[in-house]
Order: sequence, then C-alpha cells, then structure tokens
Amino acid sequence: MKKTIITVVGKDTVGIIAGVCTYLAENNVNIMDISQTIVQGYFNMMMIVDCNEAKKPVNELAEGLNEIGETIGVSIRMQHEDIFNSMHRI
Repeated sequence: MKKTIITVVGKDTVGIIAGVCTYLAENNVNIMDISQTIVQGYFNMMMIVDCNEAKKPVNELAEGLNEIGETIGVSIRMQHEDIFNSMHRI
C-alpha cells in the first residue's frame, strides 16, 4: 500500500475540505484517516491516503493539490509516509 500524508494549513475559508476531497476522489485516491482543526481562524488538516489505485503518480497528485492550495489560499503538501515519518522522528 502506498500511504501518503497530506497536510493543509492556512486561513480558514469555505470549501477547503471540499476542494481537496473532490480532487482526491476524481483521482481515485482513498482517504484512510482525516483530522482537522480550526484555531482562531486558522485551518489545519492532516490526511492519510492510499494512492494504490490513483490515476496519476504521487508527484502529479502533489502538483495538483499545490495548485488547489494556491487557488484557495492555503498550503497543501503531499509526502510519502516514509519521508513524513523520517522528517518528524524525534
């Protein structure tokens, strides 16, 4: 299974979750887990997704998410699980 971590951070606005989830569904990416919070108007979301059946390679999916983020004013990053874990190891 190709597990990937998606993080979304920025000022809260209407349609953030809808934009990200619609894009993932259109590309056959399965959301395995999702957590989101809003603190004093700032949105933070972390998703674990399965890209095994994705229509595009992960780098192209990441580019598409980055474009969505620019459009709605948030930062969206997509990283393979191993890279994410290595970066956040204590």
